[in-house]
Amino acid sequence: MMAVRQRGVALLIVLWGCTLLAIMLGGFAALARTEGLQARYQFAQTRAHYAAEAGVIRAIQALQSTDIDSRWVADGRPYLFEFDDAKVTLTIVDEDGKVDLNAASDDVLTGLFKAAGANDDKASHLSAAIQDWRRAGDAALPNGAKQPQYEAAGLGYGPRNGPFATVEEGRMVLGMDAQLWAQVAPVLTIWSGRERPNTEHAQPLALAAIPGLGSAGATAILSARGQATGAAAAGGNGVTHTIRAQAILDDGTRSSLTSTIRLRGIRSGNQPYAVLRWREGDEE
Repeated sequence: MMAVRQRGVALLIVLWGCTLLAIMLGGFAALARTEGLQARYQFAQTRAHYAAEAGVIRAIQALQSTDIDSRWVADGRPYLFEFDDAKVTLTIVDEDGKVDLNAASDDVLTGLFKAAGANDDKASHLSAAIQDWRRAGDAALPNGAKQPQYEAAGLGYGPRNGPFATVEEGRMVLGMDAQLWAQVAPVLTIWSGRERPNTEHAQPLALAAIPGLGSAGATAILSARGQATGAAAAGGNGVTHTIRAQAILDDGTRSSLTSTIRLRGIRSGNQPYAVLRWREGDEE
């Protein structure tokens, strides 16, 4: 009787051991599968990332092509490029066609905010606040904002009293809200040095900021630009551009890069471009 009980206990121990081993093996298998999926995902992300980087370099090369008829145009039109089984969509926008936070005139800034949906009063206040941010001294412009106005608004900072260091700094200006910033940020720059955007490659919102141009004038410019090809379209490219590249693999994996570059020309011993800003991922 005792022997039968012992055999029964031994059988239970063996069964429990087999069950535990099966659970452990299942866990290891699940862990191995998860790690395999993570490795494949990381590999795909890396492929997409470098395809997007290749797209940026392709755009830089195309902007400096010695054949002006094949040179790419920096007015926001899309270009397609394939690299390592990835489809890359590229857009190039010339910074000369944007509104410069450090150089734009009062009427251009006011026109920009009105075109983006702000009422006359808010547009005027924001324009003055931007000018006060970049302007030395403690006295505010009419409707503007210097340190006392920021303190009165409960903000723990004040204006730089000097040029904007980054485009993103513009969102800190007194009176700027998130919705309006999302509208105007894509057409703002600190690299053109122009009082008003260059109409040859300005985007619609930047065109709308130009005093006296009107919707009819902007429509005519955009229409003529869309019909221009080759040298007629590429001849007006400047030297500072923002390139956006989005690479998509066959499995749907994607990667985005946005780079602002300044061309230096193709000369022996000279880096052909300088990177002013580099951001990975989708823009806000």
